[in-house]
Amino acid sequence: MLTSGPTPRPETPLTGPPPEMTRPTPPRLAPPRPDPPRLAIVVSRFNEEVTAGLLRGARAHLQEQGAPVADQDVIGASGAFELPVIAQALARTGRYEGVVCLGCVIKGDTAHFEFISLGASIGLMSAALATQTPIAFGVLTTYTDEQAVARSREDPDNKGREAAAACLETALTLRAIRSGADVHTDAASSATCPMN
Repeated sequence: MLTSGPTPRPETPLTGPPPEMTRPTPPRLAPPRPDPPRLAIVVSRFNEEVTAGLLRGARAHLQEQGAPVADQDVIGASGAFELPVIAQALARTGRYEGVVCLGCVIKGDTAHFEFISLGASIGLMSAALATQTPIAFGVLTTYTDEQAVARSREDPDNKGREAAAACLETALTLRAIRSGADVHTDAASSATCPMN
């Protein structure tokens, strides 16, 4: 006995579930953010009215970037000449991925200014190379008190902010290089600003 009913469809190979059985695609989650680098700040107590402004700028920038510096990671130095040895010792502990060094040397009547400035800059560069750790040069070397004050104000031109930015960027770049990740630097975004 024949029954009447719908005409069967020709069979086709299945390429996926019927539309009524598809599930919505879950949202793609962003990869977890890596922990921010732990940085130390070494700040000279000489010309403290200026270096305190540099410190505020550096800490503010790092806070804004999600890499705040704890109070115990801010270390004082008697002057700019002492920054390199302290920075090198901190880098060698292995606890920090970078060290921001802040100081201020203002020209006086003698050659002292040149010796301190040169010693600090070469010392910090040598410490960074010896430890393979970014050690940022946030030392003002100015001719007048007014120049130093202008560069330590709480504004975007604060040189403490710039030193912190350079240290953080370099720490992240070195982290990527050491992990084997692709490292791409956009020339426009990696332009550096002179400290003075």
